Amino acid sequence: MLKDITLGQYFPGDTPAHRLDPRTKLLLTLLYIVALFSAKSVWAYLALALTLIVSARIARVSAKALLRGLRPVLIIIAFTAVLNLFYTPGRTLWEFWRLRITYEGARTAAAMMSRITLLIMGTFLLTYTTSPIQLTDGLESLLSPLKKLRLPVHELAMMMSIALRFIPTLIEETDKIMSAQKARGADFESGGLIRRAKALIPLLVPLFVSAFRRADELATAMECRCYHGGEGRTKLHVLRFAARDYLALALFLLLTAGSILLR
Repeated sequence: MLKDITLGQYFPGDTPAHRLDPRTKLLLTLLYIVALFSAKSVWAYLALALTLIVSARIARVSAKALLRGLRPVLIIIAFTAVLNLFYTPGRTLWEFWRLRITYEGARTAAAMMSRITLLIMGTFLLTYTTSPIQLTDGLESLLSPLKKLRLPVHELAMMMSIALRFIPTLIEETDKIMSAQKARGADFESGGLIRRAKALIPLLVPLFVSAFRRADELATAMECRCYHGGEGRTKLHVLRFAARDYLALALFLLLTAGSILLR
């Protein structure tokens, strides 16, 4: 299960999606989220799903990689669907004892499942095609107007990208600790939900120790390289919008406008 969590992983490549400006990809993700939450009709969801499929093909990211990232959140998706299915008032389709499925509930459940699935897969596609350094530069550039309010934009972008990058590292560390404890006779799979949760408690201490150790090593490495914040820093690769960035933004603006109009 832990190996199925792919958020924060970056797959190097030389595709048109990889060559897009990181600011463009962040804005495209934002527009895609707005379109998702504005969608109300079946045609809008089909257009958004088709957009995701085309984007994944352009980025050469397999459907298996996107679907694998959904496994850890399947319970959340199913729980959301069940809540909307049985607790949305409307015209009754099926009723048994106190359980009642309505037409509006079935429609809302399908919409919520589609929305969450497409949202997660679209976010994964962003991290798959954008390195942590590019994400940091893109976030800092987009948030640069906040510098006038004396907000530490560079530090905020750095912390967000480091936190995102450390997700796969901590998952790998957790998997190693679990394997070591299983070799010593620990059981994480048998019993009920409460027993499994209690069995995971011994993992927390070594995991926190490892996380703090890695954070200390990272801080030492940054100090050794004379890192002192974003003031006066220059960049090796200066971000510049190209024609492909404007084209991608125009297409996603049309997609968002269409999703709103199809409501």
